[in-house]
Amino acid sequence: MSDAEPSGNETELLEQIRSGDAEAFVEYAESKRPALQAFVKRKLSDALKRKVEPEDVVQDAIISAAGSFDQMDLSERDPFSWLCHLAERRIIDAHRRFFGAQKRAADREVGLHAPIGDGERGGFVDLLVASLTSPSQAFSREQREFRMLAAIGELPEDARTALQLRYVEGLPSKEIALRLGRSDAAVRVLLTRSLGKLQKMLRNDTLFASFVRDNEREGPSPEPLG
Repeated sequence: MSDAEPSGNETELLEQIRSGDAEAFVEYAESKRPALQAFVKRKLSDALKRKVEPEDVVQDAIISAAGSFDQMDLSERDPFSWLCHLAERRIIDAHRRFFGAQKRAADREVGLHAPIGDGERGGFVDLLVASLTSPSQAFSREQREFRMLAAIGELPEDARTALQLRYVEGLPSKEIALRLGRSDAAVRVLLTRSLGKLQKMLRNDTLFASFVRDNEREGPSPEPLG
């Protein structure tokens, strides 16, 4: 993490973030994506680099931060250090997933963004996937899935499409970008903001309280990776 003085624009963003401006945080997080990706690359072990993409770790951390922004007090905390902490937690989760149970067969290994969670992630994204998979049968589902589908319907069409392609079909952001006619960076921002909006839309819904809390809960302290 750099000790360099922030630029004028960054200083303005930091002031807005400390006053609770979520949009300013998203803009700040996107501006820090290259630095965060460099941090992740340094932290990933050689073995884990063969299992996950640094870009996916970064994307997951930014989405988590955007979704839980209004639950965090950043008045005295460096937002970039928080992003690094979230990224490091995801590296630890991935390490446990891939190397914590060596007896698991290789063909059962799952990616960082697997639709059906391992218990470490689960919850909110699993429900998102379930709601997107068979919308014609939404009437027969639990109320949570019906409510999630209604919330998804409030998002713009491109956001709905991007979420479908990423979390249901499991496509990487570069391929989604080709399908949507956008840049890879623009798709990553779209995914970040869309999932963050869903979390905020549903945070105060009693049906989703445990799911959103689980997705935002502070994880264990960073530990050495193999």
